[in-house]
Amino acid sequence: MAHTSRHTSILLRTVCLLALLAASLLPAQAQMAIRRPFIRPIQADSADMEYFGRRHFWRATAEVAGFNIGLWAFDRYVQHGDWSYINIHTIKRNFREGFKWDNDNLGTNTFLHPYNGNLYFNAGRSNGFNFWQSELFAISGSAMWEMVMENELPSTNDIIATPIGGAVIGETLFRASDAVLDDRTTGSERVGREVACFVLSPMRGLTRLISGDAWRHRPTSGRIFGTPPIAMRLSAGIKILEMQTQLHQPHLGFSAQLDLEYGNRFSVSQRPYDYFSVTAEIQGMKMQPILSHLEIRGRLLGRELLRKRDEHASIGLYQHFDFYDSDTIDNIVKVPYKLGIPASIGAGAIYRDIERGQWRFDAYLHTNAVILGSILSDHYRTDDRNYNWASGFSLKGGLNLILNSDKLSMSVNNAYYRLFTWHGYRYGTDLSTVDFRHLNVQGDKSVAFFNVTEVRLDLNLYERLYATASWTNYVRSTHYRDYPSVLSNSMNLRLMLSYKL
Repeated sequence: MAHTSRHTSILLRTVCLLALLAASLLPAQAQMAIRRPFIRPIQADSADMEYFGRRHFWRATAEVAGFNIGLWAFDRYVQHGDWSYINIHTIKRNFREGFKWDNDNLGTNTFLHPYNGNLYFNAGRSNGFNFWQSELFAISGSAMWEMVMENELPSTNDIIATPIGGAVIGETLFRASDAVLDDRTTGSERVGREVACFVLSPMRGLTRLISGDAWRHRPTSGRIFGTPPIAMRLSAGIKILEMQTQLHQPHLGFSAQLDLEYGNRFSVSQRPYDYFSVTAEIQGMKMQPILSHLEIRGRLLGRELLRKRDEHASIGLYQHFDFYDSDTIDNIVKVPYKLGIPASIGAGAIYRDIERGQWRFDAYLHTNAVILGSILSDHYRTDDRNYNWASGFSLKGGLNLILNSDKLSMSVNNAYYRLFTWHGYRYGTDLSTVDFRHLNVQGDKSVAFFNVTEVRLDLNLYERLYATASWTNYVRSTHYRDYPSVLSNSMNLRLMLSYKL
């Protein structure tokens, strides 16, 4: 998409992000050690499934095209962005010259663009199309924007990240919006539910306004997924961040987390995202980004392998979305790590052991192909970009130990990413003199790994209230073709109170 420093309409998308975080921040570990479901599961009503499963192709198409035209009009006539001055010549050039790697910042390319993809995706989803069919609307909406709606060359990374990452965010938010709806209600409660639905999934809210479902009173709830089992955990407290090389200079701030698991870990998945988990963190810390971590794991297909009393195991195909962000910590290493992976898929297994005395045990393991990823560069500084585009693989694993009927739990989680940047620029190129609009490279030719290790303890204080301590270590190592290798190591400690709903 357009050059970010000139793309001031990104403020509009940032507002969407903030609304999303305020209303539905769903951070968590991949598997919460102690689940306390707070909603009684209820099967979806067949009348709701039939009514909302009716497909409306032209309405969905109009919503995708209308959103793109509306955003372009805002860019052109309100923001006066130079990228938005399009005509038949810019469109022909885009088709003639094709795609290139763009230089927007990490948050724009690996979060906000997938968030836009979620809007395209949910135009289809809210008009009766299933998960896979709705992905076609995300692809079409992204292609329309890239090829027609800007006078800059279409972006290789956007055409991948927007629809694929958009499906991850889109299905998660679509199901979240489904959980707040209740067409049996009226008055202020109904208004509140419809507003919450609109904030969580703007396209679904818009579709309900167009169709009249936003105020139509029905004898059933209108939830096409019924009420699935949900477990949630809210944590907040202090956070200490420091480089391993500067242990005498810690940075102190605030951290908040909200952990969520949706669905049954061990059941057979009949539809994509019948089970998913979300991990994220927001923070208040000097010189650090507000959103420091977001991770979503959605099961596309699942199969139960074992069910013996309390011993369960399942395997599945999972879609992953990963985002880690940091900024300047000290004068030695300005930025220790950045990682964005909007497109990743792989196999995952989950296991829970029987109770052995006072202990319970569960574990998980995922191995994934990274279709499109990005990782911090120590040298590539062009326009708003300070990272390399890459592909590769990741390995994620963890275990939970729970003692004495949920009184104490310990969680250990590790994520390892190996990323390869294939298409680099020629050695000796002065990036400060290059026209970024025509520079078409992934970044520094390199091989990098990023490893995140977390240990967490939760001690029950009273009923659903827990004292929490967690330690996280981040290691990034990048081996460059044309520069010396770089290793950075940073860590943080959190002391929080957690409430398990």
